[in-house]
Amino acid sequence: MPRADRSPTFIYPDWPAPKNVRALQTTRTGGLSAAPYNSLNIGRHVGDDAVIVLRNRMLLAPHLPSPTRGQCEPVWLTQTHGVKVIDAGLAPCDPEGDACIAKQAGAVCVVMTADCLPILLCDDQGCVVGAAHAGWRGLCAGVIEATVQSMAVPATTVMAWLGPAIGSQSFEVGEEVRAAFMAQDARAAEETQSNGNTTPASEQANLSRSHDSHGDRGDRDRRHPRDRRRRTAVAAVPPSPGPHRVRPDRCAIPAPPSEPVGWFSR
Repeated sequence: MPRADRSPTFIYPDWPAPKNVRALQTTRTGGLSAAPYNSLNIGRHVGDDAVIVLRNRMLLAPHLPSPTRGQCEPVWLTQTHGVKVIDAGLAPCDPEGDACIAKQAGAVCVVMTADCLPILLCDDQGCVVGAAHAGWRGLCAGVIEATVQSMAVPATTVMAWLGPAIGSQSFEVGEEVRAAFMAQDARAAEETQSNGNTTPASEQANLSRSHDSHGDRGDRDRRHPRDRRRRTAVAAVPPSPGPHRVRPDRCAIPAPPSEPVGWFSR
């Protein structure tokens, strides 16, 4: 079995979330995958070796809560660049959706991104959390609004953390994308610039109803090819992380199964 190039490294959000909400984002380092997926690829849908992907997910186990805190397996979404929101406490195996919320301790949400924008949400009391995969299509269709609505708390109590994503220097879009956003909000016209070749290059962080957006697999126009390899996950964990073991019957994943990245509340 390949050895990890180093311990996994994470990005920890700097935001005023309640103490019972914890978050992290994985990076590309510290995993087992060979090029072009090197090295901490946790996406099973990109052509990487499935066994290695499971091993990569196992490397995240120490950063999850103990099973004694209840449901602690993440809900891995089958992302489609839509607006469907999944409740992590009620989700089936690999549900189709682009956002997830959790209202109970130990219910785990996760989104995976390449160059799309990962967005984490929680209310100021730490009663509910959410994670959204914000590609331009989903963002234009209202994935953030749908997530906040599903959280069922006053919007004025919700805070957000915006994770790493592609920027305007690497992501060009066609006129049809600009027009799609302008149909939702005319102010989008003020947030685009031409690259001189009649193709507007969009700083997606400004192209929406005051939200952030970036493309991802399925949203590609013209971008640097290396972005296609990246698969990162965003997660939050409760205050007392511990060893994690996955129930072998969940999703019929063969032993030793592990899918330990997620969003938690309380």
